[in-house]
Amino acid sequence: MPDIPLTHETILPKVARRLLPFLFVLYVVNILDRTNVGLARLQMLADLGMEEWQYALGAGLFYVGYFLFEVPSNIILARIGARRWIARIMVTWGFVTCAMMAVQGPALFYLLRILLGLAEAGFFPGIILYLTFWFPARDRARAVAFFMAASPITGMLGGPLGGAILQFMDEAGGLRGWQWLFILEGIPAVVLGIIVLRILPDGPADATWLTAAEKDALIDRLRNEDQQSAAAHRVTFSQAFTDGRVWLLVVLYFTIATGSNAFGFYLPELIRTRFTDVTEFEIGLLAAVPNAVAIPLMILNGHRSDRTGERRWHVAGPALLASLGWLLCASVDSPWLSLGALTLIQVGIMSMIPTFWSLPTALLSGLAAAGGIALVNSVGNLGGFLGPNVLGQSKELTGGFVAGLLALAGVMATGAGLALLVGRGQASRLSHAATNDAQRS
Repeated sequence: MPDIPLTHETILPKVARRLLPFLFVLYVVNILDRTNVGLARLQMLADLGMEEWQYALGAGLFYVGYFLFEVPSNIILARIGARRWIARIMVTWGFVTCAMMAVQGPALFYLLRILLGLAEAGFFPGIILYLTFWFPARDRARAVAFFMAASPITGMLGGPLGGAILQFMDEAGGLRGWQWLFILEGIPAVVLGIIVLRILPDGPADATWLTAAEKDALIDRLRNEDQQSAAAHRVTFSQAFTDGRVWLLVVLYFTIATGSNAFGFYLPELIRTRFTDVTEFEIGLLAAVPNAVAIPLMILNGHRSDRTGERRWHVAGPALLASLGWLLCASVDSPWLSLGALTLIQVGIMSMIPTFWSLPTALLSGLAAAGGIALVNSVGNLGGFLGPNVLGQSKELTGGFVAGLLALAGVMATGAGLALLVGRGQASRLSHAATNDAQRS
């Protein structure tokens, strides 16, 4: 039987090369279809006669559908396999995204956003769970960081792409630019869903590109780790829904989702309010800047967290950085200083997320992981409903975004405190385990 070093020296690099680029592409399309409504907003509101609060409500309603089906979706994935279920998720959300081009008013906008949440529910936590089938705990923050780099890269590339569609496809074939945006960004999800069904292995045992010895070594390593985790934490499937440690992670992730979604849905508008006389394409180019800076820093934070085994400050520190960014954004009027503040926000939020997800995946194993990870993601992501509405209601009630920006600064500061509170208990034990694991390897 191959020994443990074989896993780290040869097997995991092979797994990473085979899986992470493909999962990265899937997540790029996921982020595009979830957030393209932020760019579409630049034309939709005027075309459909929608108010600011109606847009913010519709943007957030995505997370109602998401919440309702997230836990069942992840349990189904754990039972029938990632390949078939992720393919189903992608095909259905692709069709719903394309259907967004038919929106004619608030009611259909609300309905399709809820349906998009239902269709997409389970994709992100399903991928997080799927990575636990392949990567030991000490390597997960780096794997998740690489996978999640798709989010800022999508913002970097998707902003200019979406802006170009809005501006240059407008009135092509009698359709507005925002309608083309939904069509052209929905089709890839359907195509990739079919590809997933054909090529994605459910786990190491199904990987034709691993030798029998490599499969055995990796499966044994992960099985032993799951057994040790189960013995140490003793969290069953039902207990995952009542465990105080899990709910602390839920609340922490709520703060992350609030800040992340407020940023994602309102970045184009925040740029437009500071940079006057810019075209839609130029807004997309400016929106790429915060994401471009965030990419290397989020990967570096995940790598350093794995290397040192420290988790809490690798979540709390970026949260404080994001809080500072929201404060600066509320305080400065200069366009370029505002862009710098927006960059701090995105660097902080994106650096938090990969290291955060190393916490529940180390605490939970087996079916408890499927339910617990989905619980954290679904309930925590209700912050995705709050985030855009904080800014939307601020604009509606005060005529500006300052009050909402200050509130988001407070939310992220709260997240930093919660991360340190997690660190007093489970994170410290997980860090110790990760350090011992690194020493053994």
